[in-house]
Amino acid sequence: MNPVIALIIANVIWGMASPIFKFALTNIPPFTLAFIRFFFAGLIFLPMALSRWQKLTGKQWLQIILIGFFGITINISFFFLGVVKTESINVPIIASSGPVFIYLLSILFLREKPKSKVFAGMIIALAGVLLIILSPLILDGKKLVLGEIEGNLFILIATFGNVLQTIFGRNILKKINAIQVSAITFLFGSLTFLPFIPKEFANWDISFLNTAGWTGIIFGVLFSSALAYFLFYYGVSKLKAQDVGIFTYIDPLAAIVVAAPLLHEYPNLFYVLGGILIFGGIYFAEGRVHWHPFHRLKSK
Repeated sequence: MNPVIALIIANVIWGMASPIFKFALTNIPPFTLAFIRFFFAGLIFLPMALSRWQKLTGKQWLQIILIGFFGITINISFFFLGVVKTESINVPIIASSGPVFIYLLSILFLREKPKSKVFAGMIIALAGVLLIILSPLILDGKKLVLGEIEGNLFILIATFGNVLQTIFGRNILKKINAIQVSAITFLFGSLTFLPFIPKEFANWDISFLNTAGWTGIIFGVLFSSALAYFLFYYGVSKLKAQDVGIFTYIDPLAAIVVAAPLLHEYPNLFYVLGGILIFGGIYFAEGRVHWHPFHRLKSK
């Protein structure tokens, strides 16, 4: 398969994820869905991982566990908790702010000296994120919509978790095959959801599943986890890393295409302005919209 096609399909699937999971969460509790999604996706990856298993050092195990904690436990928990409170089309736009966090982390922890142009671009992008997060206050006037703002903030935390996953994964994925890392992180991540499931089962059980719940399970296990990750890793293995980031900007378009008929969600003025500020700020910072300064986060 053409690696460009593989990455397009992967990002279309991930773009569709926020409206589909919001639809699914009307029927199935978040931590139950998260467990099912990653446990069974992990089982799909496990035979492939075992067939070419690489011995891991203690440090490598720790790095992979941290990937699972930030990329699955934190990212997915706050993603599911956030998407039920806010519009699903906000999710991929807010998630596009990842490069802003990476740049700020490089300044705070690696003591990088900020370049004025790059810093200005990141501030513009951050303003776009804040515009989308706080837009309910403006749209509803005096009516304070705390729930939707809380949902947007949860998505921001989920994005931060994904950034930390990338930071911890940047070195380990150069040494250990991605299928093995995925199998471990999926299975570990799924187990961290177990403590929250008994409370959900106090008011819900499997017999309650309907079309919405099954859609979330099937899409989550087979498509957004197993297939999308496989296609993503295939594409990454064939293309230069700096060329991969551009495909993530397919996500907002895919989300809108699905959210409009499924959830009757449509972009408003603040969504459009926020998106322009985010993408425009990143473009201004580096002269390309797929700027991902992972090189700034080298290990010391």
